[in-house]
Amino acid sequence: MLVLAFDTATPAVTAALHDGERVLAESTTIDARRHGELLAPTIQTVLAEAGASLRHVTAVVAGSGPGPYTGLRVGLMTAQALATTLAIPAYGICTLDAVAYGSGRDEPFIAATDARRKEVFWARYADRRTRVSGPAVDRPADVPGEGLPVAGAGAVLYPDAFGEPLDPPYPYAGALAALAVERLAAGAPLDPPRPIYLRRPDAVVPGAPKRVTA
Repeated sequence: MLVLAFDTATPAVTAALHDGERVLAESTTIDARRHGELLAPTIQTVLAEAGASLRHVTAVVAGSGPGPYTGLRVGLMTAQALATTLAIPAYGICTLDAVAYGSGRDEPFIAATDARRKEVFWARYADRRTRVSGPAVDRPADVPGEGLPVAGAGAVLYPDAFGEPLDPPYPYAGALAALAVERLAAGAPLDPPRPIYLRRPDAVVPGAPKRVTA
C-alpha cells in the first residue's frame, strides 16, 4: 500500500505519502493564493523524499472540503486526474475530519477552518475519529458547543468566540493519509473525491444584457 494524500481546501497546500504503517514524507506550504502552482511540486517533493514515483502509488486521497471554491477544486481535480491516469482508486475525506484526526483528542471538541466573510466551516466531534454534527458554516458566535475546545485556524482567527486554540491549525496531509489508511484497513466505506460545498461560488453566470433604448 502506498497512499498519496493532499488537501487544498485551506491556505495549507499539503501532501504526504503513507505506506500503510507510517507517514513516509510530508510537505506543507501556507499560501492561500497559489494552490494551482504549488500542489504538483509538493507532490513531487514527497515522492522524492520517500524514494517513490507515481507508478508506486496505490490510492489517492484528497481533502474534500468544505473550503473556498477555487482552492478546493485544485486538489479534487488533481485526485481525479491521477486516479484516471494511474488506474487506481481515488477517495475524498472531509477536510475537517483531517483537522480533527490531527488533534489526537479523545474527548469532545470542535474543528473549525476559515470560511472567509467573517464565518467558519465547522464540525463537532466526540473524539478525533468520530464526527457527530456538521460540516456547517456559521459566524463564530453562532457555532454551537460553548465551552468546547476548538482545533483549526478558525480558533486562531476568532479567539474571542472560541478561546484557546488547539493544534493543528490546518489539515496536514500526514493526518489525512493516516486517517484514510485507518478507514481502509477497517473496511469502512470512503467517499469519492467530490467537493463539499456549503455555499454557492462567488462567480456567477452574467445575465442577459440590458436593452438599450434611444
